[in-house]
Amino acid sequence: MNIKLTGLLFIAFLFSTQLSFGQQPNTVITDSKLHKDVLVGFCNRNGLKSGLFGEYFKSQYEAYKPNAALVKKIAEKIEKVKITIIFGSWCGDSKIQVPRFYKILDRAHYNENDIKLIAVDRSMRAMTVDITDLNIERIPTFIIYQGDKELGRIVESPRKSLEKDLYKILKKVR
Repeated sequence: MNIKLTGLLFIAFLFSTQLSFGQQPNTVITDSKLHKDVLVGFCNRNGLKSGLFGEYFKSQYEAYKPNAALVKKIAEKIEKVKITIIFGSWCGDSKIQVPRFYKILDRAHYNENDIKLIAVDRSMRAMTVDITDLNIERIPTFIIYQGDKELGRIVESPRKSLEKDLYKILKKVR
């Protein structure tokens, strides 16, 4: 009897944790507006490297040559921040800027666990992830936080360069 009760409790625990954690990362759906497969919700680098988006990711990542002097300055401050990236796997600007941003972060030795990566569909919805409080109008949007405070964002395309725009935001780090 105890074995059955323990088993039942274990199954209930697994079911409840699945509900609380929500969807698995790198969920692919068929977008009703685009009529093609897109990533939605929480993602990780594996999602960026898969499918058609993965081809863009690889080519942009490999081709991009970040400014080494600025990356060094970024590396001095970036460990004090967390980053949220909202992107669309279908979006031209995301296909260019997200891989380049990751290359800068990699060169700055940024802890990838401090990135919250969220994909949206063409309607700017992330499925089970509520992003309404983020006020996303265009993608990609890179939001830099120190603690709970937003220090700044890079929206769609950088004003000067990803490195310059990121470093300008990081100058606010205390």
